Amino acid sequence: MAEATRVAVTGAAAELLARLRRRHGELMFHQSGGCCDGSSPMCYPDGDFLTGDADVHLGDLTVADSADGPGAGGTGTSFTVPVWMSRAQFEYWSHTHLTIDVVPGRGAGFSVEAPEGVRFLIRSRLFTDAEAAALRD
Repeated sequence: MAEATRVAVTGAAAELLARLRRRHGELMFHQSGGCCDGSSPMCYPDGDFLTGDADVHLGDLTVADSADGPGAGGTGTSFTVPVWMSRAQFEYWSHTHLTIDVVPGRGAGFSVEAPEGVRFLIRSRLFTDAEAAALRD
């Protein structure tokens, strides 16, 4: 079995992250679990949102920045995007695998995808027994 992870990213979200990284530099996600904008995963330039003891590092997304044709600007390399969650929210979601996806709609006010006409969202599923055991080890 592959190594168990807490977070993943869809292809569409990865493509958007590659474009956003070329524009904004290194990126990070934070999921606060609050109301309104805080209920969506917020994408920031790395370091613009300060994390601390009240946050849990869920893992890093590995994203390929492939060239999508002439002028696309892809680098052909991969990069990582750390994903954080407030500790209080993690207590509720610790048994779930989270996948970051992107859908049409208004992005969160402070999240870097806001001007793109899309927004990031979390799709979740329960861990399998094997994944849960692997994450405990």
